[in-house]
Amino acid sequence: MKIAAIETIRADWHDNLLWVAVEGRDGARGLGETFFAPSAVEAVIHDVIAPQMLGGDATRIEEWHSRLTRYPVGYGASGAEMRAASAIDIALWDLSARAAGWPLWRLMGGLCRDRVRVYNTCAGPHYVTKPRGDVKRWFGIEDSEASDLDDLKAFMSEPERLARSLVAEGVSGMKIWPFDFAAFENGGVGISARQIDEATRIVARIREAVGRDIDIMIELHSLWDVESAKRIIRAVEPFEPAWFEDPIRMDDVDGLAELAAFTRIPILGSETTATKESFRRLLAKNALGIVSFDCGWSGGLTEGRKIAALADAFARPITPHDCTGPIGFVAGSLLSLTCRNGYLQETVRAYTRGWYQRVVTALPTIKNGWLSPLPGPGLGLDLAPEFLADAGTHVRRSAIQ
Repeated sequence: MKIAAIETIRADWHDNLLWVAVEGRDGARGLGETFFAPSAVEAVIHDVIAPQMLGGDATRIEEWHSRLTRYPVGYGASGAEMRAASAIDIALWDLSARAAGWPLWRLMGGLCRDRVRVYNTCAGPHYVTKPRGDVKRWFGIEDSEASDLDDLKAFMSEPERLARSLVAEGVSGMKIWPFDFAAFENGGVGISARQIDEATRIVARIREAVGRDIDIMIELHSLWDVESAKRIIRAVEPFEPAWFEDPIRMDDVDGLAELAAFTRIPILGSETTATKESFRRLLAKNALGIVSFDCGWSGGLTEGRKIAALADAFARPITPHDCTGPIGFVAGSLLSLTCRNGYLQETVRAYTRGWYQRVVTALPTIKNGWLSPLPGPGLGLDLAPEFLADAGTHVRRSAIQ
């Protein structure tokens, strides 16, 4: 199947997402997606990738992956080059499965399980949809608009109500980041006893409200130094969190290994990490208890499958990331469903019940805390016609002349 065109799609109302479509000569299209600095990624796709790929064979996914992820610049990190290659890779898998008339999960070797348990990342509807800068704008909490699904505001002010609502829906895990505001206040260096008490009290209130009916995941967003992270870990350990996520920069292998040895709670990492080589270094040092990654940042489904297999070799479960966009969410869920060590799938109910439905035609069913795969060919979804026709949606196209 020859590649006839590559399109990138952006929306005025979301400053961080880029969608990609790879089109065959017969007009069939495969979809991909990536997150952050979309103008830079878009430039890489049209200026660097499209001239190589147009007219090439769309079914040679492994070859394209190798070519696009091994530039002398940008290889080994989740920069613009890697994110561009990741979106293209997802689109090639989608296109190949559509051409075969199969759901993508079948092309990936079939399901390991019919459904996978989900947890809810407690973000709000505007979380990380604006350019990074002021924390309130980045977190989407400067908007005074009331929303029943603003789970970020809820975990900060009404954690009991939030936890009860998730338990009532059958969701058995919730991820929160109550220490972030102290990190922004302190620059991530040092944390006071008062700040520890204020953030830990949120965790305590959840436990008091619902007991052990819900797992609590502590996200630290790589904001801390090692010693501050240790103080946070010691304060939260009595509440038995499911994991501590990204406590320090995730390229600090020795620091992470030190933290992993310091606590009996698993360290999870990380969507900020790209390539199997990076994960190999972390796993070899016993720095991770649970492996997470984002297909749209770390090399696409091709690299995601290799990272999952590597984690399995170290007897570590995977829980693919989602807090970005609907195509990446579906792609990640397919790894949760098709990999032997798929453990949990991250979801954001503020997104799946909100703007995700504005962008795509279908989403996986989530019922009583469990996700089931889409049955249609490829990823099982398309970009919604209304979204593509909107005046705020912009398409850039590179095609064979």
